[in-house]
Amino acid sequence: MYNPILADCPLFSGIDDKTLEDFISGTVSEILTFQKGEHVVRQGDTITFLYLLTEGIVRTEMITAEGNLVEIEFIEAVRPLAPAFIFSDQHRFPVDAIAMEKTVVYVIPKSVFLKEMMLNETLLRNFLRLNSNMTVFLSGKIKMLSIKSLRAKLSLYILENTSPDQDSFILKRTQTQLAEYFGVQRPSLARTIGEMINDGVISLYKKELKVLNRKKLEHY
Repeated sequence: MYNPILADCPLFSGIDDKTLEDFISGTVSEILTFQKGEHVVRQGDTITFLYLLTEGIVRTEMITAEGNLVEIEFIEAVRPLAPAFIFSDQHRFPVDAIAMEKTVVYVIPKSVFLKEMMLNETLLRNFLRLNSNMTVFLSGKIKMLSIKSLRAKLSLYILENTSPDQDSFILKRTQTQLAEYFGVQRPSLARTIGEMINDGVISLYKKELKVLNRKKLEHY
Protein backbone atom coordinates (compact mmCIF):
# COMPACT_ATOMS: atom_id res chain seq x y z
CA MET A 1 0.00 0.00 0.00
CA TYR A 2 2.78 2.45 0.88
CA ASN A 3 4.55 4.08 -2.06
CA PRO A 4 7.61 6.35 -1.67
CA ILE A 5 6.01 8.78 -4.15
CA LEU A 6 3.59 9.76 -1.37
CA ALA A 7 6.42 11.77 0.18
CA ASP A 8 6.04 14.21 -2.75
CA CYS A 9 2.57 15.20 -1.56
CA PRO A 10 2.58 18.67 0.08
CA LEU A 11 0.33 17.23 2.78
CA PHE A 12 3.24 15.08 3.98
CA SER A 13 6.08 17.59 3.66
CA GLY A 14 8.62 17.19 6.47
CA ILE A 15 7.25 13.81 7.59
CA ASP A 16 9.79 10.98 7.62
CA ASP A 17 9.22 7.78 5.64
CA LYS A 18 8.56 5.56 8.65
CA THR A 19 5.94 7.91 10.10
CA LEU A 20 4.32 8.29 6.68
CA GLU A 21 4.27 4.53 6.12
CA ASP A 22 2.62 4.01 9.52
CA PHE A 23 0.10 6.76 8.70
CA ILE A 24 -0.90 5.18 5.37
CA SER A 25 -1.14 1.64 6.73
CA GLY A 26 -3.18 2.82 9.72
CA THR A 27 -5.63 5.18 8.02
CA VAL A 28 -6.42 4.07 4.47
CA SER A 29 -9.70 2.17 4.47
CA GLU A 30 -10.05 1.58 0.73
CA ILE A 31 -8.15 1.95 -2.55
CA LEU A 32 -10.20 2.96 -5.58
CA THR A 33 -9.16 2.72 -9.23
CA PHE A 34 -10.76 4.73 -12.05
CA GLN A 35 -10.28 4.52 -15.79
CA LYS A 36 -10.00 7.47 -18.17
CA GLY A 37 -13.29 9.37 -18.40
CA GLU A 38 -14.80 8.01 -15.17
CA HIS A 39 -16.04 10.32 -12.43
CA VAL A 40 -13.91 10.13 -9.29
CA VAL A 41 -16.35 12.39 -7.43
CA ARG A 42 -19.40 14.38 -8.47
CA GLN A 43 -20.31 17.96 -7.64
CA GLY A 44 -22.64 17.99 -4.63
CA ASP A 45 -21.60 14.59 -3.22
CA THR A 46 -21.21 14.55 0.56
CA ILE A 47 -17.59 14.41 1.72
CA THR A 48 -17.16 11.70 4.35
CA PHE A 49 -13.58 10.77 3.46
CA LEU A 50 -10.30 12.40 2.52
CA TYR A 51 -9.60 11.39 -1.08
CA LEU A 52 -5.88 11.19 -1.74
CA LEU A 53 -4.95 11.07 -5.41
CA THR A 54 -1.89 8.79 -5.56
CA GLU A 55 -1.69 8.01 -9.27
CA GLY A 56 -2.95 9.73 -12.41
CA ILE A 57 -4.50 13.09 -13.27
CA VAL A 58 -8.02 14.38 -12.70
CA ARG A 59 -9.78 17.32 -14.29
CA THR A 60 -12.08 19.32 -12.04
CA GLU A 61 -15.06 21.21 -13.43
CA MET A 62 -18.32 22.65 -12.19
CA ILE A 63 -21.71 23.63 -13.55
CA THR A 64 -22.64 27.25 -12.81
CA ALA A 65 -26.13 28.43 -11.84
CA GLU A 66 -26.57 29.44 -15.50
CA GLY A 67 -25.78 25.89 -16.63
CA ASN A 68 -22.34 26.69 -18.05
CA LEU A 69 -19.46 24.23 -17.70
CA VAL A 70 -16.36 25.81 -16.15
CA GLU A 71 -13.07 23.98 -15.78
CA ILE A 72 -11.29 24.69 -12.50
CA GLU A 73 -7.95 22.89 -12.71
CA PHE A 74 -6.02 19.74 -13.53
CA ILE A 75 -4.80 17.90 -10.42
CA GLU A 76 -1.81 15.60 -10.71
CA ALA A 77 -0.83 12.97 -8.15
CA VAL A 78 0.03 13.18 -5.34
CA ARG A 79 -2.65 15.56 -4.01
CA PRO A 80 -5.76 15.40 -1.82
CA LEU A 81 -9.06 16.30 -3.50
CA ALA A 82 -11.01 19.30 -2.14
CA PRO A 83 -9.26 19.30 1.28
CA ALA A 84 -10.65 22.74 2.16
CA PHE A 85 -14.22 21.40 2.11
CA ILE A 86 -13.84 18.23 4.16
CA PHE A 87 -14.50 19.93 7.52
CA SER A 88 -16.76 22.76 6.33
CA ASP A 89 -20.39 23.12 7.45
CA GLN A 90 -21.45 22.33 3.89
CA HIS A 91 -19.11 19.39 3.37
CA ARG A 92 -19.91 18.61 -0.24
CA PHE A 93 -17.63 18.35 -3.25
CA PRO A 94 -17.74 21.70 -5.06
CA VAL A 95 -16.73 20.19 -8.42
CA ASP A 96 -16.82 17.09 -10.58
CA ALA A 97 -13.46 15.31 -10.72
CA ILE A 98 -12.94 13.24 -13.86
CA ALA A 99 -10.04 10.86 -14.48
CA MET A 100 -7.88 11.91 -17.44
CA GLU A 101 -6.03 8.58 -17.34
CA LYS A 102 -5.91 5.55 -15.07
CA THR A 103 -6.23 7.03 -11.59
CA VAL A 104 -5.79 5.60 -8.10
CA VAL A 105 -7.28 7.17 -4.96
CA TYR A 106 -6.59 6.27 -1.33
CA VAL A 107 -9.67 6.76 0.86
CA ILE A 108 -9.20 7.91 4.47
CA PRO A 109 -12.20 8.41 6.83
CA LYS A 110 -12.25 12.06 7.84
CA SER A 111 -12.67 11.21 11.54
CA VAL A 112 -9.48 9.15 11.37
CA PHE A 113 -7.66 11.92 9.49
CA LEU A 114 -8.75 14.49 12.08
CA LYS A 115 -7.40 12.30 14.89
CA GLU A 116 -4.05 11.96 13.08
CA MET A 117 -3.78 15.74 12.68
CA MET A 118 -4.38 16.18 16.40
CA LEU A 119 -1.43 13.86 17.04
CA ASN A 120 0.93 15.23 14.39
CA GLU A 121 1.58 18.99 14.32
CA THR A 122 3.47 18.79 11.02
CA LEU A 123 0.52 17.10 9.33
CA LEU A 124 -1.84 19.73 10.73
CA ARG A 125 0.40 22.59 9.62
CA ASN A 126 0.70 21.11 6.12
CA PHE A 127 -3.07 20.74 5.91
CA LEU A 128 -3.59 24.38 6.87
CA ARG A 129 -0.94 25.55 4.40
CA LEU A 130 -2.47 23.46 1.62
CA ASN A 131 -5.88 24.99 2.23
CA SER A 132 -4.41 28.51 2.37
CA ASN A 133 -2.69 27.96 -0.98
CA MET A 134 -5.97 26.69 -2.42
CA THR A 135 -7.70 29.88 -1.24
CA VAL A 136 -5.07 31.93 -3.07
CA PHE A 137 -5.56 29.83 -6.22
CA LEU A 138 -9.36 30.19 -6.10
CA SER A 139 -9.04 33.95 -5.57
CA GLY A 140 -6.99 34.09 -8.75
CA LYS A 141 -9.58 31.96 -10.55
CA ILE A 142 -12.37 34.31 -9.46
CA LYS A 143 -10.32 37.29 -10.65
CA MET A 144 -9.82 35.65 -14.02
CA LEU A 145 -13.51 34.79 -14.42
CA SER A 146 -14.53 38.34 -13.45
CA ILE A 147 -12.56 39.78 -16.36
CA LYS A 148 -14.94 40.42 -19.25
CA SER A 149 -12.48 40.45 -22.16
CA LEU A 150 -11.30 37.05 -23.38
CA ARG A 151 -8.06 38.64 -24.54
CA ALA A 152 -7.44 39.97 -21.02
CA LYS A 153 -8.24 36.55 -19.52
CA LEU A 154 -5.84 34.83 -21.87
CA SER A 155 -3.16 37.45 -21.21
CA LEU A 156 -3.45 36.94 -17.45
CA TYR A 157 -3.21 33.16 -17.89
CA ILE A 158 -0.08 33.49 -20.04
CA LEU A 159 1.54 35.97 -17.64
CA GLU A 160 0.89 33.65 -14.68
CA ASN A 161 2.60 30.78 -16.50
CA THR A 162 5.65 32.76 -17.65
CA SER A 163 8.11 35.32 -16.30
CA PRO A 164 10.63 37.80 -17.75
CA ASP A 165 13.29 35.08 -17.35
CA GLN A 166 11.10 32.20 -18.60
CA ASP A 167 9.15 33.42 -21.61
CA SER A 168 7.58 30.15 -22.76
CA PHE A 169 5.63 27.20 -21.38
CA ILE A 170 3.95 24.02 -22.61
CA LEU A 171 0.16 24.06 -22.81
CA LYS A 172 -1.16 21.03 -20.92
CA ARG A 173 -4.71 21.66 -22.10
CA THR A 174 -6.21 21.26 -25.55
CA GLN A 175 -7.91 24.34 -27.00
CA THR A 176 -11.28 22.81 -26.11
CA GLN A 177 -10.21 22.30 -22.50
CA LEU A 178 -8.68 25.77 -22.36
CA ALA A 179 -11.92 27.27 -23.68
CA GLU A 180 -13.84 25.49 -20.91
CA TYR A 181 -11.29 26.79 -18.40
CA PHE A 182 -12.11 30.34 -19.52
CA GLY A 183 -15.83 29.63 -19.79
CA VAL A 184 -16.00 30.47 -23.51
CA GLN A 185 -16.57 28.69 -26.81
CA ARG A 186 -13.60 27.13 -28.62
CA PRO A 187 -13.93 29.24 -31.81
CA SER A 188 -13.76 32.43 -29.73
CA LEU A 189 -10.56 31.24 -28.05
CA ALA A 190 -8.99 30.16 -31.35
CA ARG A 191 -9.80 33.55 -32.88
CA THR A 192 -8.29 35.43 -29.93
CA ILE A 193 -5.11 33.35 -29.98
CA GLY A 194 -4.82 34.01 -33.71
CA GLU A 195 -5.21 37.75 -33.20
CA MET A 196 -2.48 37.78 -30.52
CA ILE A 197 -0.17 35.83 -32.82
CA ASN A 198 -0.85 38.27 -35.68
CA ASP A 199 -0.16 41.19 -33.32
CA GLY A 200 3.29 39.73 -32.61
CA VAL A 201 2.54 39.32 -28.90
CA ILE A 202 2.88 35.53 -28.71
CA SER A 203 3.88 32.59 -30.87
CA LEU A 204 2.49 29.07 -30.72
CA TYR A 205 4.29 26.01 -32.07
CA LYS A 206 2.49 22.75 -31.35
CA LYS A 207 1.94 23.07 -27.58
CA GLU A 208 4.73 25.54 -26.79
CA LEU A 209 3.47 29.08 -26.26
CA LYS A 210 6.10 31.83 -26.21
CA VAL A 211 5.75 35.46 -25.18
CA LEU A 212 7.24 37.81 -27.79
CA ASN A 213 6.09 41.16 -26.37
CA ARG A 214 5.53 40.99 -22.60
CA LYS A 215 4.92 44.73 -22.19
CA LYS A 216 2.09 44.70 -24.70
CA LEU A 217 0.69 41.53 -23.15
CA GLU A 218 0.59 43.23 -19.74
CA HIS A 219 -1.50 46.08 -21.14
CA TYR A 220 -4.24 44.02 -22.78
